[in-house]
Formats: sequence, C-alpha cells, structure tokens
Amino acid sequence: MMQSDTIMSSRLQNSITVKKEELDRNRPFPGAVVKKLEEEFLLEWTYNSNAIEGNTLSLRETELVLNRGLTIGGKSLREHFEVINHAEAIKYLESFIEKKTDLSDDFICGLHRRILHNIDELEAGVYRRHNVRIMGANHLPPAAAKVQRLMDDLVDWYTRNVETMWVPDLAAEFHHRFVHVHPFMDGNGRTARLLMNFILMQDGYPPAVVLRVDRKKYYRVLQEADGGNLVPFVDFIGRSIERSLIIYLNAIKPSDEHESGGGYISLHEATQYCDYSQEYLSLLARTGKLDAVKFGRNWMTSREAIETYIELVKFERKE
Repeated sequence: MMQSDTIMSSRLQNSITVKKEELDRNRPFPGAVVKKLEEEFLLEWTYNSNAIEGNTLSLRETELVLNRGLTIGGKSLREHFEVINHAEAIKYLESFIEKKTDLSDDFICGLHRRILHNIDELEAGVYRRHNVRIMGANHLPPAAAKVQRLMDDLVDWYTRNVETMWVPDLAAEFHHRFVHVHPFMDGNGRTARLLMNFILMQDGYPPAVVLRVDRKKYYRVLQEADGGNLVPFVDFIGRSIERSLIIYLNAIKPSDEHESGGGYISLHEATQYCDYSQEYLSLLARTGKLDAVKFGRNWMTSREAIETYIELVKFERKE
C-alpha cells in the first residue's frame, strides 16, 4: 500500500509506481524469460553485493564459480565461499517468499547462517556477543547486550508497518534500521541487502541491486541516514529499484511496445535534444534533477525526460 507521505522523492515515487503497474499488467511472464532474468539477477546481485564488501572476484569469475564450480587461481577460499553462500542465501530467501512466510527473527538468523557457512561457523546465524566499531564510520553500533531486544523491536516495527507503508520506502528504511543495529559480527551488509529484497520481492518487485561502482555513494548516504536524513538513502535505493524494473520491462516486452521501460538513450545521445553538455547532463542525473538510470558506470535517460527538464527550467524562469 502506498501512502501520500512517502519518504522517497516524488519523481522516483511516480516513476517506480508507473513501472510496477506496467510490470503487473504483463503477468504472468513467459517461463523462458523468467528463467533468464532469475539467472542474470542471481549473478549480478551476488557479484555486486560481495564486491561492495571487498570480494575481488570479477563478474566473469563469479559466474565461473557459480555455474561451473571452478576454482579461480590467486583468489582466497573465503572469496569462493562468499559467492556460493550468497547464491544459497538467495535460494533460501526465495523459498520463504514462495511459502509466503513472514519476516521473523529465525528467518533473519537463517539467512545470515548461510552467508557465513564455511567461513565462520561460530558466528553464523548468531547475534554478536561483543561490542564493535565500524571502520571509517561515525556511527557506533549499540552494545551487544542490547542487540536481541533491538532486533525484536525491528521485527515488530516491520510487522506494524508492512500493511501501511509504501513497499520501496519500507524496504529501504528496514535496510538502514538493520545496519544501524549491526546485529552480527560479520556479513551485516549482505544480510541487509538480502532482507531489503525479501521485502520487495514479496510484493512482486524484482530484486534491487546496489552496484559496486556506487559503493562510495552507498556508504555516504547510509552515513547521512545515521545522522537523521533518510531521504538520500531511500532515493538511492529507489534508483536501484527503478533500474531493476526497467530491466524486467525491457525483457518481457520490446522497448517500442511499452511506455516506461524502454526508450533510454545515453547522455551523449541526449545532447542532440538540448543545449546541455554531456558533463552537465551527468551532473543533473547524479543529483536527481534529470530522470535517469545507471547501468554499470553509465547513466541513461530518455528524450521525454530531457524535454520535461527543459520545460521545468522554462517554468522556473518565468516564476
């Protein structure tokens, strides 16, 4: 359910709402398309989530470990287990979605147990018993003695809000609340992103992938959320949700057959439709002033988005 007072910016809220409605209108999806999308997202999600935490396996190497069971020379055993474990955690998550199981303390610990399997069996699936500091962060996680109560409170918060909050807001805020508690000794980031997508996928959204190339921005907006400003983080997650919806729409329908998923052009191509340079368009995209989505390192926009921005500038000048 979507409330009028969403946390996310209105542009993203509208874009996500339109794309999700279009996606739902096209259900059920062709079986072959679903299978291909699931395989692509399993790989991309696993690679990016691990890379954010320092895993050095490339996307291609991650694919070789996942799909061919190969061992990559010069890479640690832990890095291999991180790939295998993350894929298993996704399967575990999907099984709970199929059974329509509610989010619970046991589910959270079960998910984390799979993340640290064969890596740290002593800490796998167990809330931390020691106080910790996060390197490079201003936020000091709560004392270990408070973790169980805080996690109970978090599950209660989710249960109270699951029927009233707009799902993208709910998923993003849950992610932040989880990492703010930092309930485990290791694997908190991976687990947070899995739980965020559990919430999204339960409501029919595709998984939102936080890209490795956005790692610095991801941590920066998380710190802003720690300081009380949640909007930049929720918008950051919103752009990841928007990107996944576009990928799904492009897969299920040709780009010229749907309104919101296709028609994206590079910023270089976009300069043909305005008097702005590619660099300025990039700035507008990064600051959220231009409707744009990031694919890998590159921003993509649409001719309609350029025209909308030009009209907005004209209107503001008249004011």
